[in-house]
Parts: sequence; C-alpha cells; structure tokens
Amino acid sequence: MSHQSNAERPLQRLEISELFLLAAIWGASFLFMRITAPVFGPVFLIELRVLVGLLVLLPFLFISGQPEELLRHWKIISVVGLTSMGLPFVLLAYTSLSLGAGLLSILNATVPFFAAVLGYIMYRERLGRAAKIGLVTGFTGVAVLALGDTSATGSNFNGLAFLAGLLAACLYGFSTNIINKHLLSVNGLTITTGSLAVSSLYLAPFAFTRIPDQMPGLAVWISVLALGAVCTGLAYILFYRLIGKIGAYRTVTVTFLVPVFSIFYGRVFLNESLSITLFAGSLLVLFGVAIATGRVPFLK
Repeated sequence: MSHQSNAERPLQRLEISELFLLAAIWGASFLFMRITAPVFGPVFLIELRVLVGLLVLLPFLFISGQPEELLRHWKIISVVGLTSMGLPFVLLAYTSLSLGAGLLSILNATVPFFAAVLGYIMYRERLGRAAKIGLVTGFTGVAVLALGDTSATGSNFNGLAFLAGLLAACLYGFSTNIINKHLLSVNGLTITTGSLAVSSLYLAPFAFTRIPDQMPGLAVWISVLALGAVCTGLAYILFYRLIGKIGAYRTVTVTFLVPVFSIFYGRVFLNESLSITLFAGSLLVLFGVAIATGRVPFLK
C-alpha cells in the first residue's frame, strides 16, 4: 500500500487498539529506564536491554525461517539497528538520569516532527492536510506538556540531557524514513531481531568496560528483563507490523500517546508531580493523534 493511501484511509479499531497498546508498553520503558539507568549506567543498561530482546526473539526468527531474509537485507538493517535502537536507546538512558519519565517521553514525542521534516529533506515526501494539522496539534500538546512537566518535577534543567533526548528523536525520525522506503516488504521479526543483534555488537566493546562494581537487587533485574523482552523485543515487532499496515508516518504518531502513559506511570510508581497543564496537553495530544489517523472526518 502506498504512503498516500495509508495516510488517507481511516484506521480500523484493531489498528487503533494496537497503537494504544504500543504506547502503553513504550510508556513503561521510560519508567524502567528511570529505575535502571542510575544503577547500571546508560551504555551497560542498553547492552543488557538489546541482549535480552535478542535472546527472546532469536528462537522465533529461526522457527519462522527468516534468517535468509535477514542475510539479504543485513546492510540496511544494520543502519536501522544503529539509528532506531543502539544510539537512541543510549541517548534516552543518559537523558533519564536527569529528566523525569514524563518529560523524557515528551521529548520522544517529537519523533513524528523529525520524521516529517527528514522525509521531506531525504525523499521529498508530502503529507496530507489532516496529517499536517494532526502533527501541529499534537506537537502543540507536547509543548504544553513539556512546560507543565518541567515545572512540576522540580528537577534542575539539564540542557545537555534535553538535547540528547531530542537527538534520539531525530535518529528515530531518520530510521522511520529508511524503513518506510526500503524495508516495508521485510518481516517485522526480521528487522527487530537484526536490529537488536547489530546494536548488541555495536555497544559490546563500550558496555563491558562499564560493568557496575555492585550488582543490583531482584526488582532492578526484573525491570531490565521487562525493558528488554517486552518494551524492546515484543514492542518493536508490533511497531513494524503497524508500519506495514498503516504506514510509517502514521505509526510514529504513537509517540504522541506515549507521554500520557509515561506521565501516569511516573506519578504512580515514582511519585513524579502532576500539573494542570498536563491535562490540557494530554487532550491536545490525543486530538492530534485522532486528526492524524483520520478519525476526525471534517479534517480529512
């Protein structure tokens, strides 16, 4: 299905449900990073994350008979692995040392903005009117959420961490365009497993020089396992499945939904503060997603 037809047709209920499920899972990933990054450090944590995801998915790759497909596309999957997992994961883990889970996910919600801009620069992609309005509305909501969450957390502003979070979103936007142009016909399990393998190889020389002196308790290890198996391995299969069904540009609007879940988790489990602007921002985010995904008929 072409990018234009994907952008024009309304989403089915199952596809919308999958977007919300993916947002809920990825929202939890910022919670788990906030718990684990201070213990393991960004690089070693992400090496554990991608290794766990790889170990979970590798048997399924062989059972499904996909290794040959991975070998055929290994070069482009290597690029995708580095720009959709290895580097942005480390950047976000670094950011999580300074910023709350809510604000961390808000920075991540700029992915559709970067994907659209880079799509135009790289491939002269055009977005429909509804997609443009949805992106602007959603990004406005992200800005409102950022203002509210920054003042509510009470943490000192860390400009380098903030820029690292934005750079991670930019890398996600770049990989989204690569996937949309070159890998739509490739199985999501193949892309995910290959990306995890490449990321683990890239990070290994750096990670194992940063092994913590003391190993943490069971709760932290459970968070690492959840981060790798669920928030990485299984979530990325769902992500690539959605790209194949509804297109890359509408799939990345899931990042507008992630802050809603991440802020909720941060409040419940980490006691991160809430602000009144959170509610206004969340409404704008949800409305932006509704427009971008074709659920507002008069704006199609």
